[in-house]
Amino acid sequence: MASVAIPGRRTRGALTLQTTTDRALLRGFLETNRLFAAYALCDLEEREFARTRWGAAFEGDRLVAIVLEYSGMTPQPMFAMGRPDGIEAIIAEVIRPRAAYVAALPESVPAIETGYRLDPGVPMVRMWVDRAHFRPYPADVRRLLPVEIGELNRLYQLGFASWLPSSAIAEGVYYGIRVNGRLVAAAGTHVVSPQARLAVVGNVLTHVDYRGRGYATVVIGAVTAELLRTCDQVALNVRSDNPPTLQAYRRLGYTEHVRFEERLAHRLGSPWPDLTAPLRRLFIRKETDRR
Repeated sequence: MASVAIPGRRTRGALTLQTTTDRALLRGFLETNRLFAAYALCDLEEREFARTRWGAAFEGDRLVAIVLEYSGMTPQPMFAMGRPDGIEAIIAEVIRPRAAYVAALPESVPAIETGYRLDPGVPMVRMWVDRAHFRPYPADVRRLLPVEIGELNRLYQLGFASWLPSSAIAEGVYYGIRVNGRLVAAAGTHVVSPQARLAVVGNVLTHVDYRGRGYATVVIGAVTAELLRTCDQVALNVRSDNPPTLQAYRRLGYTEHVRFEERLAHRLGSPWPDLTAPLRRLFIRKETDRR
């Protein structure tokens, strides 16, 4: 259907489309599926919110869909939630990156494919735990300090391209395991929301020479235990084709909440796909556990 331009808004059929910075409105909508929307809820925190752009679809006064675009070098994360017709309208009129790593429920994928070509991929599993279900994994592990950021980055460069500032350790929660003084395994946080009392664990990696010893389980258990001191739930992502890791997290008390799609998406008609291939490995908000 044709869109009618209104200052700051567009219409598409019965829907009204606009960008919004109303965090109370967004929080209320995201809380309807809190665990699936964990990243987006944490992105409402002040230090993250300035990096985000939110498209919203309304039917009358009721918010029916949102699409979140995270700013930065393309491709960046994009999150979609809500009614498929609302998602379709938002990506047609409001949120239109040339390429993005999109996270959405399976029923939302056809709406996204009206504007994007999605690369193949396996479903992701969103897992979660709370204090009542968490089962600690005792081990000799300690929290990392900002001064150790160099060692942490050297470890991460062995498995995936990420370069974290020391503030990532200072503002998040990172634990590591050392063997003969060498950092061989680590886990940390992607995002934390004190207001939502919610956090997402990630950036998990074990040096290739030390895999198969349960170190990933140990460091994730330590990070989770620390986060549950102040958070009501802790979430993480795992590829659905990684049964050993799924089982390791279940031993810590994590349970499956939902399976969803997380794919590299290319705007239809854009030449961008050929340029994004070398950048795919830069995306570390995906499940990055190297056991």
